[in-house]
Amino acid sequence: MSQMREKLENTNEVVFTAEFPSLDGGGMAKVVKNAARLAPWFVGVNATDNPAAHAHASNTASAIAMKMHGIEPIMQIVCRDKNRLAIQADMMGAALHGIENISLLTGDDVTAGDEPETRRVFDIDSTQAINIARIITTGKYLSGRKIDPAPDFYISAVENPAAPPFDYRIERALKKYRAGAKYLQLQICYHPERLEKFCAGVAKIAPDLKLIPTIVLVKSAKPMSFMHDKVPGIDIPQDTINRVSSAADQAEEAYKLTVELAKHAMTLPSVRGLHVTDFRHDDSLDRFMYDLGQKPRN
Repeated sequence: MSQMREKLENTNEVVFTAEFPSLDGGGMAKVVKNAARLAPWFVGVNATDNPAAHAHASNTASAIAMKMHGIEPIMQIVCRDKNRLAIQADMMGAALHGIENISLLTGDDVTAGDEPETRRVFDIDSTQAINIARIITTGKYLSGRKIDPAPDFYISAVENPAAPPFDYRIERALKKYRAGAKYLQLQICYHPERLEKFCAGVAKIAPDLKLIPTIVLVKSAKPMSFMHDKVPGIDIPQDTINRVSSAADQAEEAYKLTVELAKHAMTLPSVRGLHVTDFRHDDSLDRFMYDLGQKPRN
């Protein structure tokens, strides 16, 4: 049984997840370096699938490398680049290497990336992909062809609590839950009131669905402005950006803001942990985890 499943389903522990850096070279040395940094703190770590429509080492290869070096991967599979055959192949490739945690995403449009002329696939969307993963766990492909033994996937997905239409986001979460998702990693949200409403709405209609909001460590207002202006689905209030930009020590103010957002998120219904994205790449990750009352994992 994966640690993610064990802790989310059988304990009341707060579960922390993270994102493994995209691999574009550096070989296993880069994997080892990042595994050593992340392993003490995180139960599961995302192996991304061409994030933001940029090509990188494949999700399956990255997940296998992570697993080889002591990290439990959450292997993402994006519908943008693959048809249903390739998506099922990704799932079975993961199962072949004992990878149980999979996360199904529709994916950012190709216009978000550095090769916007790329042809979109979108044969199916994320909710349909979740349903396919659920079907595979019953011992058959989408076609009905048998799989013996059936893979034992722990299925997750993503959702954005801060993007309109807000009520529809709650409905989407319910659809993904009904399709087979056990937990959702949530997109970055700098609007506490929107996150509150989303979590309360999910808790009301799908109380068994676990939520893991994303928290981002940044050093200044500059990356906040970049996310607001350039990353689809992320909206950061100008007052929040100004709070950091006007501070005498932007790095410290940004850190304090992140801690505030994290502590608030952990009080909300259905929230079982946090997903930590580290854009600082300094010693603040350890400080952050200690400030949230965490200790390094053995």
